[in-house]
Amino acid sequence: MAAYIFRRILLMIPTLIGIMAISFVIVQFAPGGPVERVIAQLTGTDVGATARISGGGGDFAGVQGAGAQGADAGSSKYRGAQGLDPEFIKKLEKQFGFDKPPLERFFIMLKNYATFDFGESYFRSISVLQLIKEKMPVSISLGLWMTLLSYGISIPLGISKAIRDGSRFDVWTSAVIVVGYAIPGFLFAILLVVLFAGGSYFNWFPLRGLWSEQYNGMPWYHWITDPRAMADYFWHLVLPLIAMAISAFATSTLLTKNSFLDEIRKQYVTTARMKGLNDRQVLYGHVFRNAMLLVIAGFPGAFIGAFFGGSLLIETIFSLDGLGLLGFESVVNRDYPVVFATLYIFSLIGLVVNLISDLTYTWIDPRIDFESREV
Repeated sequence: MAAYIFRRILLMIPTLIGIMAISFVIVQFAPGGPVERVIAQLTGTDVGATARISGGGGDFAGVQGAGAQGADAGSSKYRGAQGLDPEFIKKLEKQFGFDKPPLERFFIMLKNYATFDFGESYFRSISVLQLIKEKMPVSISLGLWMTLLSYGISIPLGISKAIRDGSRFDVWTSAVIVVGYAIPGFLFAILLVVLFAGGSYFNWFPLRGLWSEQYNGMPWYHWITDPRAMADYFWHLVLPLIAMAISAFATSTLLTKNSFLDEIRKQYVTTARMKGLNDRQVLYGHVFRNAMLLVIAGFPGAFIGAFFGGSLLIETIFSLDGLGLLGFESVVNRDYPVVFATLYIFSLIGLVVNLISDLTYTWIDPRIDFESREV
């Protein structure tokens, strides 16, 4: 097993490099860029911005005066740079690192990322790691609790549906699951806001943040020791989690049901019953271990999706400033250090979670041997 783990870890290196290389090439051909963003903001033509230039973007004072000297900049490669001083454009390029060739910039990025040095945001006076750290509580809260809630519902429900296959319970739960799956999460979130968060009817739940103002800045260990703070935290999470989970457990529920049905119909189950084992012993002593393998196979994707990928609209609707919103704003603002850093971190976590998933296979079913398998 140690050799298999070592090979998988080694394979993560070219996989990460490939992901970053493809993303880097796509960005080179994407229209716009941080230089164009600054030019658009300075000339008043920026209509798609979600962040303004702060100290992290460099010192751009006196640009209006520099523009008067730049009448010969009509041939600039940057849209909207006509009339700006070419020296100022060069200063912008150096500020953002665009004075170097793309290949050199890519290898510098890889070298820095190997030591988890992600630099600073282009448009905020803060390091990328610190920025991600500030947004993590929201994404951890949404992703962790949504994953636990989703699997906590889908596995027992899927098993119950498999045992009662074709019954009235199976039919009406399937109808509920299909309807829930068909409703977009953001649309259900808006409905919840209208009904229960002071929209038009009841004002039972808060609409902003993860906790009330009196708990801002509280050390993490106080959340465990203060029941009121913990209750306030979960009270803020009720509506976002319902909106995210309403369709999240549909796929895993049906996967669990079909996996258990497939195992229940196999010969070894009949043999076990003939030996005198009751249904509970057969189900949890024999079927469960084999049927759960397929469910576990889908866990990494569900985990990563819930953790980082599926919460942008939910964060926006419930005013939760998490990684989903950060990633969207960074792409719109062409804040490339944040874009590439979050991509790198998420990809690395995804690869590690996939490895953990494979190792979980062997824990559930010791008959699986990855040592004898070619990676």
